[in-house]
Amino acid sequence: MSAKKALLPEPAVVQPRAVDMRRLTRVGARPGFLDYLVQLWDFRAFIFYDARARVQSGTRRDRLGSAWLLLNPVFNGLTYYVIFGMLLQTGHGIDNYVGYLVIGIFIFQGTSGAITSGARSIHSNKSVVQAFNFPRATLPIGVNIREMMANFPLILAMLLIITVVPPVEKISWLWLLIVPALALQGIFNLGVGLILARIISRVHDATHLLPFFMRAWMYGSAIFYSYDRFVTHPDILALLKMNPLFNVIDIIRNCVLYAQAPTWQSWATLAVWALGALLLGMVFFWQGEESYGRG
Repeated sequence: MSAKKALLPEPAVVQPRAVDMRRLTRVGARPGFLDYLVQLWDFRAFIFYDARARVQSGTRRDRLGSAWLLLNPVFNGLTYYVIFGMLLQTGHGIDNYVGYLVIGIFIFQGTSGAITSGARSIHSNKSVVQAFNFPRATLPIGVNIREMMANFPLILAMLLIITVVPPVEKISWLWLLIVPALALQGIFNLGVGLILARIISRVHDATHLLPFFMRAWMYGSAIFYSYDRFVTHPDILALLKMNPLFNVIDIIRNCVLYAQAPTWQSWATLAVWALGALLLGMVFFWQGEESYGRG
């Protein structure tokens, strides 16, 4: 027996390997900014699928279903036409005031819905944020894509109203410029939504101020009237025309109603607002990545 034991090899002794502490990362740690953008790109299929599904199910409980996406701005337009167009006469001197008002209402609703929903995206999905590990920016991005999908039939309806309701406008190649204008609008909406999403995730009371801000922005964007009629000081007028929402609406009005190519100043102002808001929003939101879902 002792001879057999002598023939058996001795068990190897496994030495523990040294762990490089520099390679360890904290669970839930914020990745680098470029790595964060790569993660968002990896989630692109989920973002588009979720946005499409939410558009289809958004009004399923209503008897009229998706028709409410169109009826809401139409009823708003009729209400504002009676108040501002017929009672207050703010459309005095504006050619095709019906089209002027319709474009303002439809375009503003697109921005209002995207920014409001994007701002609440983190707080509204707090349980999902706490349960799963994913780049949180997918939520406001998905909301904005959903709003753009929902607004596509609205834009077609807006153009149909303009070509049917007198005075009828003729279709021209300038209508193609609506596409880049709406794209810049969507980029701007996303940037603002990212900024507000982080703020509201930490200070939920800010949601109560958001409707007041959006209402003030609506009244200050020349949707029901023309700046030139009520503002005569050139510096104040120039400042008002820096409003990004006004620039979107003004570009589309010039293309659709007045067959005029928008000025390069309008495009430049809108592009600076859109790209600046997106860059600031992404960086600001990324900086708070570790804080979402806590507290």
